[in-house]
Amino acid sequence: MTEPLRAVGTLPAVADELWRTSAVEAVGLLRAGEVSPLELVEAALERIEQVDGAINALPTVAADRARDAARRVKPGSPLAGLPIAVKDLTDVAGVRTTYGSPIYADHVPDQSEAMVRRLERRGAVVLAKSNTPEFGAGGNTFNEVFGETLNPWDTRLTCGGSSGGSAAALAAGEVWLATGSDLGGSLRTPAGFCGVVGIRPTPGRVANGPSPLPFGTLAVEGPMGRSVADAALMLDAMAGLDATDPLSLPEPPRPFLDAASAPTLPARVAYSPDLGITPVAGEVRDACERAVERLQHAGVAVDRVDLRLDDAPEAFQVLRALGFVADMWELHETERDRLKPDILWNIDRGLQLTPERIGWAERARGAVARAVADVLETHEALLCPTACVAPFDVSIRWPREVDGVALDNYVEWLRITSAITLTACPVVAMPCGLTADGLPIGMQVVGRFRGEWDLIAAAAALERVWEMSARVPRTPGAAS
Repeated sequence: MTEPLRAVGTLPAVADELWRTSAVEAVGLLRAGEVSPLELVEAALERIEQVDGAINALPTVAADRARDAARRVKPGSPLAGLPIAVKDLTDVAGVRTTYGSPIYADHVPDQSEAMVRRLERRGAVVLAKSNTPEFGAGGNTFNEVFGETLNPWDTRLTCGGSSGGSAAALAAGEVWLATGSDLGGSLRTPAGFCGVVGIRPTPGRVANGPSPLPFGTLAVEGPMGRSVADAALMLDAMAGLDATDPLSLPEPPRPFLDAASAPTLPARVAYSPDLGITPVAGEVRDACERAVERLQHAGVAVDRVDLRLDDAPEAFQVLRALGFVADMWELHETERDRLKPDILWNIDRGLQLTPERIGWAERARGAVARAVADVLETHEALLCPTACVAPFDVSIRWPREVDGVALDNYVEWLRITSAITLTACPVVAMPCGLTADGLPIGMQVVGRFRGEWDLIAAAAALERVWEMSARVPRTPGAAS
């Protein structure tokens, strides 16, 4: 276990200890002038050199670009020159961006996406691109361009996906913050598998653009960090209006970091181990049950609710398939032989949809959102696992069976996250405990629509109860 982090204002004894500091602490050191952005870049590069060979989280490192950016950071900017990683689905000007696909193996965009431009204006230094499955499709991070990304807790296991490279890099101390994106659990699943924190915000909280589908609300961008406070710090730097995104929201009246700095234990929460729609492995149920019991001992009233979101899995599959057609139709026509089978399956399913089926899915989504909103009217948060299984062997592309229930496609095991996607509610995915083998288990903490401030304050308090944040960063290796 990592030793407690030293207070802001005391420089680590040796430079290679900088990777142990939290993002909040590192920004404090930068603002105090006790360390420079360039020194943090070099510390991160040294750490990447030491450990990335074991996990393959950051296959593209833009060292010279980062050094140049570090020398030009605007004094007083919110992130003050902090190096970050950007998921390889997101364009960064002048940096190889592959989307995990051999079709784009040599692609170097001329312009960064809106989220990256905003982060850089606010003092982030983009140091590397984090690995992702092809076009972000799947909950296990592997592709034909860069190969597999492994879990720092046990390098025989998957880190989850599709923001697996970001989660693994954070858990291994390669960077202090990283971007993620989430459609059906792509940010939340790897956060749970790697023992870090990810925030799936309300659609529009983080501008996403320019996009050919600017009115979509299923996929969002979000921050990932080693603690709730770190993720909140990054969300502050990401949030705000942008002309390229018609759904983008104004900056919050109070910084989200202030919420993380004022932990507020919720009086009453709801808990469901499965949302009534998915099998859940016993070790996940047990770890989450222990986490819930700790909350009760801390004085939180926990109501075990019988949510049965029966139509959620199929509604999500329909809307996901429709999105794949809208987004990838041209590639389906011109590059079909180079797309992985899972993507072809999604597009082909979308092409078979009828107007009646699409209409049904939209109505079913509305019913799911209403059911969860009803729970949140009387509870400050809804809790459920981030995944139905613990981290598994990376060679298993997706679980074919969970708790005796067969799963027939690569999305089915993600039901517990994809159902929450349909609600548009913000979610903090955070570690809540360990399996008997010492692997991290995550909990989704679901808040009210556009209620990120209260959600983050609650999550920061839950983090204190569950006492998991000190377990990262860690040096990658195989667990015994």
